[in-house]
Amino acid sequence: MDATIKKICAGDVRMASRLIRDIEDKIPEAKAKIKKLYAHTGKSFIIGITGAPGAGKSTLTDALIEQLRKKNKTVGVLAVDPTSPFTGGAILGDRIRMQRHAEDAGVFVRSLATRGALGGLSQSVGNAIHVMEAMGKDIIIVETVGIGQQEIDIINHAHSVAVVLVPGMGDEIQTMKAGLMEIADVFVINKANRAGAMQLHTELEGMLNLSSKATDGWKPPVVMVGDAFEPQTFAADTAALTNKIEEHQLYLQESGKLTERMHRKAMTEIHDALRDSLFEPIVNSLTTSGEMKRFAEKIKNRKTDPYTVAEEIAQRFFKHQEEK
Repeated sequence: MDATIKKICAGDVRMASRLIRDIEDKIPEAKAKIKKLYAHTGKSFIIGITGAPGAGKSTLTDALIEQLRKKNKTVGVLAVDPTSPFTGGAILGDRIRMQRHAEDAGVFVRSLATRGALGGLSQSVGNAIHVMEAMGKDIIIVETVGIGQQEIDIINHAHSVAVVLVPGMGDEIQTMKAGLMEIADVFVINKANRAGAMQLHTELEGMLNLSSKATDGWKPPVVMVGDAFEPQTFAADTAALTNKIEEHQLYLQESGKLTERMHRKAMTEIHDALRDSLFEPIVNSLTTSGEMKRFAEKIKNRKTDPYTVAEEIAQRFFKHQEEK
């Protein structure tokens, strides 16, 4: 076994961090290491935490880490942050709130930059999950960046998705219409001490009763989580949230739906790998040669159209492959 792979499988944080950094930077050797790691993945349960900016996702993630550690679960956390326009890295770095777990060998927290990716996730998140799986983490929490309506890609990576809402932010109904309603396995009304929390709870329950999910064998529960500055009640609320997520995990296992979600995840990984192996090299080649700029000029001046250009590039690429 490769020395790096052996160390990562033994839980070496430094080696894991280095590989995740290389994945983000698209270092060619990183792909070869992921290939070798893959046989050691697939045993972790992956939780997605998503919702609008300012909903308190990081605070909840920190509390979930604490609750899971009480149950002797090892935890990996991937916190997807906005990209710095200067460094290309994650603006917030490893989340400040989670640093109290930094000396806990059973917890590994890593930030990823979105680097322009839509859907609330970094393009590197799938492979970063694999690194944490290979480390042997029981639970991996993926906290998305918080971009509102487009933030539904998490369903392609997580087994269980918690959607976080906050009363009084003015986006409750908008969020429900945006697709988040369909991907949620658990709803969390965070900062439930605020005015409007019970109204939001009632609205959610009403929409859930009308949703097709209500007849799917699992009706997403709505968990109320109060003020983080009231330690006792907050701990009890987040313990209840942890229990609901564990109930969903058990439901997935007993119903066979976990296999379905793993299949969907595998399909996403194939699509991502194809994009990485086919699409990106072509775009890079066209950009380097200046041909992409010439195509853009032609499209801008209406001398051709994007579909014709794409077909020409595809035909040229496949012809080149056949001639090899």
